[in-house]
Amino acid sequence: MRSVMLVDDDYPVLELLQETIPWEALGLRVAGCFENGAAALEASLRAMPDILITDIGMPKMDGLELISLMKKRNANLRVLILSCHSEFEYAKRALQLQVHDYLIKDTLTPEDLIPLLEKFTASLNEEQRQDVEKDRLRLAADRSRDVMRERWMQATLNQPILQKVRWIEELESFGLPAAGRNILPTAGFIDGLRQARQRFASDDILRFAVSNVIDEVLEGSADHALSFPYESGKWFVLHSFRPTLTVNGYDETRRLLEHVQDALYRCLKISMSFMIGGLCRSHDDVKRSAQALLASEEQRFYRSMGEMMSVQSSYPTEAADLFAYYDEASEAFLEQVMKHDSESIHAKTAEWIRFIRSKRYPPGLVKEWFLKLLLDLRLKQHALCAFRSSLSAESLHKDAAEIESLPELQDWLVGQLLMLAAAIQKNRYASHRKEVQEACEYVAAHLDQRISLEEVAGSLHLNASYFSRLFKKETGETFIEYVIRTKIDRAKQLLDQTAYPVVKITEMLGYDNQSYFIKLFKGCTGMTPMDYRNRSLRSG
Repeated sequence: MRSVMLVDDDYPVLELLQETIPWEALGLRVAGCFENGAAALEASLRAMPDILITDIGMPKMDGLELISLMKKRNANLRVLILSCHSEFEYAKRALQLQVHDYLIKDTLTPEDLIPLLEKFTASLNEEQRQDVEKDRLRLAADRSRDVMRERWMQATLNQPILQKVRWIEELESFGLPAAGRNILPTAGFIDGLRQARQRFASDDILRFAVSNVIDEVLEGSADHALSFPYESGKWFVLHSFRPTLTVNGYDETRRLLEHVQDALYRCLKISMSFMIGGLCRSHDDVKRSAQALLASEEQRFYRSMGEMMSVQSSYPTEAADLFAYYDEASEAFLEQVMKHDSESIHAKTAEWIRFIRSKRYPPGLVKEWFLKLLLDLRLKQHALCAFRSSLSAESLHKDAAEIESLPELQDWLVGQLLMLAAAIQKNRYASHRKEVQEACEYVAAHLDQRISLEEVAGSLHLNASYFSRLFKKETGETFIEYVIRTKIDRAKQLLDQTAYPVVKITEMLGYDNQSYFIKLFKGCTGMTPMDYRNRSLRSG
């Protein structure tokens, strides 16, 4: 519905217009009635109307000044003058202000305004339709441009370049001069890609927003540079310049990329790291340099947020076995999760991240190590009947695989640990007896060992017989039944999520006799461990 502002120092005129014209039937609403131009102007600063109907001669500010000031803010404002003045000078001023109609009050009836208002509404709606169509075409053109650039870069990296002249022509058709010039390729990587995707709802929207900001910066600079979307969260920027003794291409490229970083953070709150390749003098150089930028997985993994790096041909990583520290880390994280101390979880995670950064372990190994830690912690919390995550093990594997930097891995891990801790904290209040909860926590922490009722009762400083009755009363099952069920639940998860043989799982759950374990498993599930695993594989 379009809005109309009425301005006239003759209040009966305002009242007549407001009451006799069928505004709603015309698709209009009266946004305000004012008796002088100054009050109308102040109201327009808060909400600009689509249509202005005004007198000329008014106190404080006349209608012509009001029109002039409001049209500076909205050039599409429709204006109708109702005036007692018929002098040519007023009409001339109105024409200069592009007033759409000029009516004399003496001969006017409210019904005379209806065709004009219908014409105003129709023209405003048509302009809006055209604007929407222009935006749609512009959006389609921008997306088509991005697709063409992406295809060109994909072809450059992954297909043989058979015709150098054709390659240069295609690049120059995008607006980047290439013949007789040096080209410096750089690759940009969104920091915290998972969080950015969540904020922008989809990869498409994120990609479009980032491309627009980068292109706006590059087009507004005096340099010849062009962006090329690549894969999710990755962009190439090619900077073209003539070789001279006075221009340092690397410094110019860094300066340009800093402007891109500033704009992305200012407009989208997105941090982007850049890796700068080698100076290129041919299409083959560009291809090799861009491929090297994508191949530098280790260097990208250990980058800091917003870092500007030069690509290295080799990146030293630690050869020692990270899993030698697994038990120590697992115990430390379990302790912090059980405490439900957010500050300690952040601190402990940061401590291990610093250790890994200092050793420079291979990224794949680091992600595998943290994923195993997280899955083992989830299994232990599951044993407490406290944690039912909506994320499957497969989802966690997928999340970990998509993480491309150590800071992003740290944020993801902290989030998962805090979820576990919150679930444990919530479950602590599910039982009325603290002793029963502590017994469940003891079981979760010692699933790899033999667990006896007397041992747990002793750790709680309770008589074994009293503890047995208390546990049955609170949970509805005996303590031994709970231990067996909890171990079998973990066995099922190990069978689902790992390739460990049954004998290994038997040992991991503190059983010495494999036959006894198989008997317990079959008693709880109705099938042997191998039958269970085979059925899971078939159903998957």
